[in-house]
Order: sequence, then C-alpha cells, then structure tokens
Amino acid sequence: MRALLMIAGLGLLGGPALADEMVVEVELPQLKVAEYHRPYVAVWVARPDQSVAATLEVWYAQEDGPEGEGESWLKDLRQWWRRIGRTLEMPVDGVSGPTRAPGAHVLTYAGDAGPLKALPPGEYVLQVEAAREVGGRELVSIPFTWPGTAKAEARGETELGGIRLTLVQAP
Repeated sequence: MRALLMIAGLGLLGGPALADEMVVEVELPQLKVAEYHRPYVAVWVARPDQSVAATLEVWYAQEDGPEGEGESWLKDLRQWWRRIGRTLEMPVDGVSGPTRAPGAHVLTYAGDAGPLKALPPGEYVLQVEAAREVGGRELVSIPFTWPGTAKAEARGETELGGIRLTLVQAP
C-alpha cells in the first residue's frame, strides 16, 4: 500500500510527459459571392523535394450535397492531389473530415503521435491548399524546421486567410 501511494505521488509530482507539438491555425474567409460553397482544404507537410512527409487534414464534402460532390472535387486540390491524394483511399481515419465554415480553425498535433510521430528531424514546408466549387484555388506555404521552436505566418489572398504555424519543443 505504501509503495502504491509513493508511485502515485511521483506521478503527480512529475506531471504529464511533454512532447513536441505543432499548432496550425487556418483561417477561411467569409466570401461575399453569389454562390458560396465551403472550400475543400488539404493541410500537409512536404519535404524540400515537394514529396509528402505527412498529410495532416483533408476537409471535403463526404457525400453529395450542397457543399460539393463528395470525393470528385478532391482533384481540385491540385497540388495535394498530384502529390498524394490520388493514391489515398478516402476517407482516411484521423485525417479526413467534413468541410468547415468560414472562420479560424485551430489544429494541434503531438509530435509523438499521429501523423508527426514518424517525422524525422529536418527541413519541411507546411502546405495549406483550398479549392472551392464555383470558386478559386489557393496554396499557402510556410517553411519550418522539425523539431524546433518557431512561429511563422503567411496569408492567402482569396480562398485562404491567415495561416499560422507554431512549433513548441519539449524541454
């Protein structure tokens, strides 16, 4: 009993294990157009040779409906589609999800789990691409070093608003 209490106490003193973390904020602007459809969005990490190191998010209309025609519009995410999209079988667990409304969306990824778990240290580029039915397409890139501590920001002009990348390195 005494040993059990001591082990439990050590766990409380040590706190949770910290890991490297990536936080991506994606802003989807509210567009004033005659026919608005939520954009399809892909967020991925590319190596310097433009190959895909990790797909973080793919937002699309998962059924035919007012926001799109399911997977058929994924091809409009041209860069993501050419790099990896056409080889994926959608939906992808933990990566794909429904389209999102205009606004700011905060995405957090632990370095020791999910798509970043196998990411070796090195230079990378965060890629965020959006395409909209009866709309445009836009790609925003932010270079970074993994793991590390950094804050970077880029801004789209039409389909994407501010894209912010924050890297937090475990002590």
